[in-house]
Amino acid sequence: MKIKLLTAGLLALATTTTFAQKGELNKAKEEYQKYESTKEGLVAVALKSLNDAKTSIDKAATNEKTANLPLTFAVKGVIYAALASRDSVETTAAPLQTTAAEALKKAKELDTKGDDKELTEIINNGNRYLAQYSLNQGVKFYQSGKYDLAYTAFDKYRQILPEDTSAIYYTALSAANAGRTDVKYLPMAISGYQKLLTTNYTKKEDIYNDLASSYLMSKDTAGALKTVSEGVQKFPTNANLRSREIEISLVQGKETEAVSKIEAAIANSPKDKALYYYGGITYAKVADMAAKDEKKAKTAAAKAPFAAKKEEAYAKSATMYKKALELDPNYADAALNLGFVMVNPAIDAYNAANALPVSKQKEYDAAVAKANKLFDAAKPYLDKAVELNPKSPEALTNLKTYYLGKKDTANANKIQKQIEALN
Repeated sequence: MKIKLLTAGLLALATTTTFAQKGELNKAKEEYQKYESTKEGLVAVALKSLNDAKTSIDKAATNEKTANLPLTFAVKGVIYAALASRDSVETTAAPLQTTAAEALKKAKELDTKGDDKELTEIINNGNRYLAQYSLNQGVKFYQSGKYDLAYTAFDKYRQILPEDTSAIYYTALSAANAGRTDVKYLPMAISGYQKLLTTNYTKKEDIYNDLASSYLMSKDTAGALKTVSEGVQKFPTNANLRSREIEISLVQGKETEAVSKIEAAIANSPKDKALYYYGGITYAKVADMAAKDEKKAKTAAAKAPFAAKKEEAYAKSATMYKKALELDPNYADAALNLGFVMVNPAIDAYNAANALPVSKQKEYDAAVAKANKLFDAAKPYLDKAVELNPKSPEALTNLKTYYLGKKDTANANKIQKQIEALN
């Protein structure tokens, strides 16, 4: 009988001990839950609960009866992750984050069935805190211009929450900025932006532009053009994408194709000064191509069609730049380019006149008159370019060319002094 009583007593002691052992785990879980419910409004209360939770989970984690339970690892992981996410000091936050990541990983490994909803929820919460920690780190690095470190931090955030569009975007953005000095990051930027285009990200118009920029930094103009063209198809009224499509087409030397694109872009956004600016560039490029073909031609008859095409393209280019200036009278780049495309035909006429033999005085006089008329037509726009940017050597050089063409040596020398004073 005594033996039976002794056995019963031992069983009671064992039950009490087990309850006490699991009590620390339960207390840790309860204090963590208090933290979750108070962290937004009662910060002081929340922090006390979180610290109490850490004290209890540390005890549970060292007790042989609870140390290896999946729940113990999960609760420890979420508590340490929460602590790390609130710690702004890297030297103390990093060890907390490392411990949290290891504990959450172990909890997931031990949860072989994966049917414990409470355990899964705790693990997921812990991972969200880890993501927040990495996000905070990434922001700090990015704001300080350490884009490579920002990429690493944001990528950890992305790996924890792989479908989070913010995580994907921040990772790609950091990689793109890091790629400006280290090209090894560019494939990561491209991959990230491509991934975003398959999601429900709300600013895909910007992503097409960013992806194209990453392709250009990678020296892949074909990929850049393909990207912006797809963007234009999906967002036909987006002026930035249309402008970029034209710009990249010019980089590739596809001036003729760019003409149709610029006309379509202007039809969609007739008040966009930048589109007229790019239109001016496009037609100027067409004129340049015609000039090269004219130079290659051997006879006057062969040169004639190219000369006509060049003259027509310069005129269309001037019309585009004038429209840009109508929309923005202070558009300095448009004024500079307009001055150039206006004075360039005058230079051609001037050179043609000087190339005539002495015996063709009548033709010479006509050519000079034509050149003077073209020079005079260009003068207001040459002055406008200098007015908008008086320190532009290009604008001043164009104006000097005018004076040289008009044989006004005094003013040409005056402009030359202004150019020299810039150096």
